[in-house]
Amino acid sequence: MRHDSKAGLYMIGVVATRYEIHPQTLRLYEREGLLRPSRTDGKTRLYSDDDMERLEFILNLTRELGVNLAGVDVILNLRDQMNNLQENMQTTLEQYESLLRLHNIELPESRKKMPASGGLVKLYKQGLRKI
Repeated sequence: MRHDSKAGLYMIGVVATRYEIHPQTLRLYEREGLLRPSRTDGKTRLYSDDDMERLEFILNLTRELGVNLAGVDVILNLRDQMNNLQENMQTTLEQYESLLRLHNIELPESRKKMPASGGLVKLYKQGLRKI
């Protein structure tokens, strides 16, 4: 089971009630690969806070923007790719900065002003929440 011990875990009925959707809709999202809740040994679905955030994103796309499930899948895959690229870029920048420090070379001024992480994807997520 993938979750942080401090993070909440919610059963399907609680999630369905909270977001005013039918439990079958959640099952459909899982069948389509849009959500991947963890399972107990008894096969009960447990939705983490991350799952809830992803569900909110899906519902925003479908309810507010009228995106169909195929479109949602494409958008989620692109968002995941953006996250991976950003993480790779951040790792590369950190390695570059370590190498500069190792050789006692000062960081460029532009890098000192940049946020350490979050960047584009974080701004993108915040923008979509406002929709």
